[in-house]
Amino acid sequence: MLDLLGGGLLANLAPSMLLLVLVGTAAGMAIGAMPGLSATMGLALLVPFTFVMEPTRALVLLGAFYMGAIYGGSFTAILVNAPGTPSSVATALEGYQMTKKGKSELAVVGATMGSLVGGLIGVVALIFLAPPLAEFSLRFGPQEYFWIAIFGLTIIISMASGSLVKGLIGGVFGLLLATVGIAPVGGEVRFTFGESMLQGGVPLVPAMVGLFTIPEVIRLVARKGREAHLIAEREEREKLWPMVRLIFSRPVNLVRSSAIGTVVGILPGAGGSIANLVAYNEAKRSSKHPETYGKGELDGVVAAESANNATVGGGMIPTLTLGVPGTPPDAIIIGVLLLHGLRPGAELFTASGDLVYTFIIALAVSAVMMVPVGLIGGRALQRGVVAMPARYLAPGITVLTIVGAYAVRTSVVDVVIMLVLGVLAYFLSLAGISAAPIVLGLILGSIAETGLVQGMLTAQGEPQPWLTFFNRPLSLVLIVLTVVSLAWPFVRAWRSRRAAAVPAETLRKD
Repeated sequence: MLDLLGGGLLANLAPSMLLLVLVGTAAGMAIGAMPGLSATMGLALLVPFTFVMEPTRALVLLGAFYMGAIYGGSFTAILVNAPGTPSSVATALEGYQMTKKGKSELAVVGATMGSLVGGLIGVVALIFLAPPLAEFSLRFGPQEYFWIAIFGLTIIISMASGSLVKGLIGGVFGLLLATVGIAPVGGEVRFTFGESMLQGGVPLVPAMVGLFTIPEVIRLVARKGREAHLIAEREEREKLWPMVRLIFSRPVNLVRSSAIGTVVGILPGAGGSIANLVAYNEAKRSSKHPETYGKGELDGVVAAESANNATVGGGMIPTLTLGVPGTPPDAIIIGVLLLHGLRPGAELFTASGDLVYTFIIALAVSAVMMVPVGLIGGRALQRGVVAMPARYLAPGITVLTIVGAYAVRTSVVDVVIMLVLGVLAYFLSLAGISAAPIVLGLILGSIAETGLVQGMLTAQGEPQPWLTFFNRPLSLVLIVLTVVSLAWPFVRAWRSRRAAAVPAETLRKD
């Protein structure tokens, strides 16, 4: 505790350290807001600049950048339906609908407050729960990761508000895309059509940008001359405090989503791309009005952003205590620790307590700094997008998406993939098939396949290897959660029909 107060808190109150956190947070937000430039890529680009810095300042800069990048992805997700990072997929589902309804400013404020609460709860968990939770994460084997992926796929039912069949079609298409490239176990080359750039699979970021953004660009162009239908011409500026009060009037959603993000962040390799979707699904499942989701529901934005920023602190738990990256960007953090001669583990907290707690408190300071920086920069960006005519907005978004897709691997093939999937998504949307289930299938497909194959291989000596997926305690818990997630929408629909039938019977008796 002395390291926390003396080494951590007081060190971060130094003006030079506060300035470093501010610069890192703002830079991360700028990178996160650009489609294609993920938090992992931004951290990798920042690493060379940390070689000449002392370890504490290097880690503080990277931590602040990481926190800001995860939050920054919400801006373009809300304003132009282009998730800046994979962690903002669920944010786009509700945020862009709010923009089209003239409530983009409320969506930006909701994302900001959700990110603040999620970031702080993740850091609190990191401070007080690191050792036991890190040990718990090691109990997850391939069988558990398989069931986590299956549990995640049940979210398709929540996303398919119009038609379950169409939602399943989108999810299966995403799973098929996930089979492209070299098999995660075995090494077979599948469906690459002789293109070496596809051996690594369909790249997530270009695919995600194309599936969400290109259809909206096509619609903007198609609506030429009908400006009244473009986004937010009826946007009215609202006062800040009533919006903040509205968001904090629903504390259960904030705390629950942050807890989900923290737990998912602890699981190695999961990250915000899963956490934001799971939290979004739970917010919809527990809502008294689930029919409002998909049409611009503030709670959906808050849930997604609370969860993805909570993964920052949650992911640091196995990273700092075990040297196992909880999320992909955490692998960069481990690399920087090793470059400075620091080895993750229990000794890191005892021998370098001042450094560790300074870094942890810097994450909390960064979460707080996101509020003024995000509200100033985010609301300014929101007003600029709202005021921009469609004839400028559509070409600008197109250029941004092309640059973002190319920047991932500096590959023209990625740009082609982005454009092809975007055009395909537009025609699928005309048939009522949305992009969200496709992206969900693409994200979770490789996780499910890897868990399935590895789980079967580890049980080869057993008479019936498939039983290994059903005889482990954690697997059974995940199976129960999966069944509940599958059944709940149908139970809710049955209860709604029953509640509607009671007044009708009463009227007939009268």
